Amino acid sequence: MLKSKLALTTAAAAIVAALPGFALAQDAVQVDGSSTVFPVSEAMAEEFQIATGTRVVVGVSGTGGGFQKFCRSETSFSGASRPIKTSEVEECAANDIEFVELPVAMDALAVIVHPSNDWATCMTTEELKTAFETEAQGEIDNWNQLNPEFPDRDLTLFGAGTDSGTYDYFTFAIIGEEGASRGDFTATEDDNITIQGVSTDEGAIGFLGLAYLEENRERVKAVEISYEGGDCVAPTTENAADGSYQPLTRPLFMYVNAAHLDELEGVEEFAKFFFNPETAPELVSSTGYLALPDRAFTAGQAKIDARKTGSFFDGGSKVGVTPDDLLAAN
Repeated sequence: MLKSKLALTTAAAAIVAALPGFALAQDAVQVDGSSTVFPVSEAMAEEFQIATGTRVVVGVSGTGGGFQKFCRSETSFSGASRPIKTSEVEECAANDIEFVELPVAMDALAVIVHPSNDWATCMTTEELKTAFETEAQGEIDNWNQLNPEFPDRDLTLFGAGTDSGTYDYFTFAIIGEEGASRGDFTATEDDNITIQGVSTDEGAIGFLGLAYLEENRERVKAVEISYEGGDCVAPTTENAADGSYQPLTRPLFMYVNAAHLDELEGVEEFAKFFFNPETAPELVSSTGYLALPDRAFTAGQAKIDARKTGSFFDGGSKVGVTPDDLLAAN
């Protein structure tokens, strides 16, 4: 259901976003940003509208594209699948925009292959790096170049678009540097394209957010990951929760314009709705992501009340962040 709902709502959001005056409209709470965070934003928006009657418009521009709008004060909320970068903090500051950084869920990135792939049941991070690093472009095009035990079969790659926080985190965690990847793979902001590509190509491999894997487990197969010589671990919410699925477990964020909390109707109420203990855990879980621990809800609401601005992630992603780390950062 998530897949079809996502396609329809994304199309609707794109149409609304194209209308004249969209960026300045104040009759609705404006949300944009990450396609990975989108299912959470959409679920929260739908329930918030039912509960309060306040209209919420949710767009999908990717994490980087969302921050561009956010730092121009075109939106009140920006979903992000990575922490805000130093350059984005500076852009916001140049426009006198302060923000409150709110972790709203945990996610695991999934590596996927075609269901008939019976050789890549587990892959090391080194093998993934060999496939996706910058030096692989024009050189690595066969599975047996990743591992001599893999078959002689053409390798096709899919993944998140380069404006996506999913891309940023994947390249950081696997390659060691954000944005350092080959440029000849199919990169897309629409994770359904990755699902379609991998599900129809026996030699394909791709990466995307866990929620899209959960919705499409009959079409694609997840690859277990071995990190630093450790055991093979599957991408599941349980393994993300206990910290065993590394290095592709990460927090998901919602950034809120601090001034809009006071200036625009519905903004503070919607921000706190993400930390409503009666509704938020179920809504987050329904999208395939991992809800934060119960103690996070009080901490999140307190952070909003205090208008505690700024980022606690030093301008970039960190590998191995757990829910408790996030709470300590708050």
